[in-house]
Amino acid sequence: MRRSPRRSCGTCFGERGRHPYADRIEAGRLAAGDSPKKAYRTGALGRRVTVTGVDFVFRPQPTIHLLWALADEETRRVIEAAHERAIVRVVEWIEDEVAVIRYGKDGVYRVRPPGGLVAARFRHYEARSGRPLLHDHLLLSVKGQRLDGKWGSIHTLALHENTVAASALYNELVAAEVCEELGLATEPRIVTLGRRPVMEIAGVPHELIRWTARRSDQIAACLAELEHEYVTAVDDDGEPRFLPVVSERARAKMNQIAARKTRPPKRKTQPLAQLRAWWKVSAILTSKVAADVINSLLEHARAAAAAIRARVAAVVDIALAAVDVTATVFVMNDGGRFHRRHLLAEARRHLALVLRGRHRDPGLDEEIVAAAISTHCLDISEPTTTIGLLSEYRLYTCLLYTTPSPR
Repeated sequence: MRRSPRRSCGTCFGERGRHPYADRIEAGRLAAGDSPKKAYRTGALGRRVTVTGVDFVFRPQPTIHLLWALADEETRRVIEAAHERAIVRVVEWIEDEVAVIRYGKDGVYRVRPPGGLVAARFRHYEARSGRPLLHDHLLLSVKGQRLDGKWGSIHTLALHENTVAASALYNELVAAEVCEELGLATEPRIVTLGRRPVMEIAGVPHELIRWTARRSDQIAACLAELEHEYVTAVDDDGEPRFLPVVSERARAKMNQIAARKTRPPKRKTQPLAQLRAWWKVSAILTSKVAADVINSLLEHARAAAAAIRARVAAVVDIALAAVDVTATVFVMNDGGRFHRRHLLAEARRHLALVLRGRHRDPGLDEEIVAAAISTHCLDISEPTTTIGLLSEYRLYTCLLYTTPSPR
């Protein structure tokens, strides 16, 4: 799952915090004799905001949408159902635990939107490269209604801060349902050295993932060119313009530029049945995976799952999980300082790794986080505002690596 802000979401969410039918309302008020300023205000939904919507993109792991694209119709329906249910669960979690309307001076008051969130969902079946990519866009309005009936702005920073935890929850849920329904299992796959592994469906050849990754290869090649230009750039006096090492911030910006530069135009929409037939032929001809493997992809995945489930027990030790989660979050966050949301995201990743596609008991991720905070974390918060006192904004470090002060 990915997230990106939308500054104009058309008539779904209005423009800059205005009612979807603001133009019609404003015209009516002008005809009734209101001043232009007063007429304009009647089309507003509360305070004007710069970001009017947020685009959440839900897409399953590559091996899942490969099974969705290349296996039979029953498999496709199972995967789409799991995908849809996982989205619903994640949105429910966002509504219950993340989304808040801030109001009052400096946003000191915070309430959950009692009527839930306003959103529209759109499905896409392919990437711009033409390769299979099952994904849904969930366009979420940043306007919510309070108990008193007034409209306020959803705190977009809270949505942004919890994107990783939401993504981990979606990945865990969709993989677990697909595995349980189809008799499959997951295995860790290293994508980038030094980074956490990605949990993929066992038995789906990685060459097929490469077959779908043509767009990623284009972005990587463009990014390499941009980085070379960056480190070799000089000013008018022949002096280097930048540091010889590309920072993470500069690399992230260049990655966005590379994605835009290599972005092909959208393709004409084709029926899904036609796309699935074309994808199978293309995979057989160009992926370097044997045709019999592609034609029996689900059976290969089930055989791999049987071997994994025979040797890997699905046992979650909360105490050990709390140690692992705390240590990982401490190492992965600059300065060893982190919030509760970081622990929650890592707890969900830990469960996905341990359970290998099996369902877990509800609330197990929260139990791991509670154990981590109570046993291995030191609260180092120094709140200067009311918001700083909230549990989700408490700041922690790891007791395991804290040097005791001399007596």
